Amino acid sequence: MKKLIFLAAILCFAFAKAQTELPQLSLKNIKGKKINIQDLSKDKPVVLSFWATWCTPCMRELDAIKEHYADKQEEFGFEVVAIATDDARTKQRVKTESMGRNWPYEILLDTKNEIIRSLGNPQIPLTLIVKNNKIVYRHSSFTPGAELELFEEFKKHLN
Repeated sequence: MKKLIFLAAILCFAFAKAQTELPQLSLKNIKGKKINIQDLSKDKPVVLSFWATWCTPCMRELDAIKEHYADKQEEFGFEVVAIATDDARTKQRVKTESMGRNWPYEILLDTKNEIIRSLGNPQIPLTLIVKNNKIVYRHSSFTPGAELELFEEFKKHLN
């Protein structure tokens, strides 16, 4: 019985850790370059936006952020990395969709959903603010105006 309780405690700890930290993974961007996701948020916050080409709310969210992106980058260094969760069958649409929408973000491909699984399989759209590989803000779904809350949350984590 003690072994079972010990195992359950370890699993709970691992699950809780997966929920608050980014995993040690490298993903390819749409140009084929490998990017270590833990290198994205060293000493500064970064927004990770999980999306898919078939997810209409995801597209609306990334479009809404784009409207203010240049201004917010200049104002306080706002940065978004859009992580596509499309699988091997639909991943070819990612580059076309993101370029067609003229998104200024780094686009990464998580075709095996490794990051989403490490976060407990949340639904998309999922938006995180990460600093020093720790998740400091999490928001699921999208409604118009949610991007304004995101900008305010981002500013809170600058220093």
